[in-house]
Amino acid sequence: MSSAFKTIAIIGKYKTPEIVVPVLKLAEFLAAQGYAVVIDSLTAENAKDSSFRSLPLEEMGLEIDLAVVLGGDGTLLNIARTLAPHHIPLIGVNQGRIGFLTDLSLETMKKTLSAMLKGKYVSEERLLLQAAVVRDKREVFHGLAFNEVVVHRSNVSSMVEFEVRIDGEYLYNQRADGLIISTPTGSTAYALSSGGPILHPSLDVLELVPVCPHSLSNRPLVVKGSSVMELLMHRNGDIHVRYDSHSHVDLQLHDKVIVSRYHQPVLLLHPEGHSYYHTLREKLLWTQTL
Repeated sequence: MSSAFKTIAIIGKYKTPEIVVPVLKLAEFLAAQGYAVVIDSLTAENAKDSSFRSLPLEEMGLEIDLAVVLGGDGTLLNIARTLAPHHIPLIGVNQGRIGFLTDLSLETMKKTLSAMLKGKYVSEERLLLQAAVVRDKREVFHGLAFNEVVVHRSNVSSMVEFEVRIDGEYLYNQRADGLIISTPTGSTAYALSSGGPILHPSLDVLELVPVCPHSLSNRPLVVKGSSVMELLMHRNGDIHVRYDSHSHVDLQLHDKVIVSRYHQPVLLLHPEGHSYYHTLREKLLWTQTL
């Protein structure tokens, strides 16, 4: 074995029990190549007879050199938030529907991974967001987001009313169903559905995309990646801040949400020949004729 990776974690979409079959097949394949293999403890619950060591996701960062994620983009988003502080590279195997981030297939993962583990891969760093909720000058929540941080109303409440400042400078007051602060990675997710532009993942920028704004002149805005955005809540009600659809916090009147770039990026590995534009064509069906 000649590889920079000695200990490899395999993490599956644990809420899909059938994922354990390809997980174990991949684990056996990697172990036969001489790698130390660790399986995420939640995934391992569906493989009681497995002889492979299991670890909680939160404990992997100090023990592994690489994580292979089997699932969809949603699964990889969660793993990325947890492992990014340890700068663990991630490889995504697509078991979902779209897969902008998980670009290996279950059918060819052994062959592709074998080549990648020998150094035949391309790496890229993706920007990660952090967002704090400040209430009465005290931080009450802090979290990370790979795609986006969203302030939004519930289905039954009235419009959100908030003030936006960028790097301390007043930008505008807004009435809308919500506001999306997105990374380039998240520009093909909720931000795209709300009319935001597609951003190449190598760009050091963020985008602010209003959701159904009560103003015809309000449009998505792209700002530099080092920007610090502050959202001050001007209306109380059933309003939340959401992190990648993974966690959320209820907001109160005068709460402040402070969003900025996290100091550590997400490190993704792709097979040789990976092309972001090819991914866009394939996933957005740009090659289909009308």
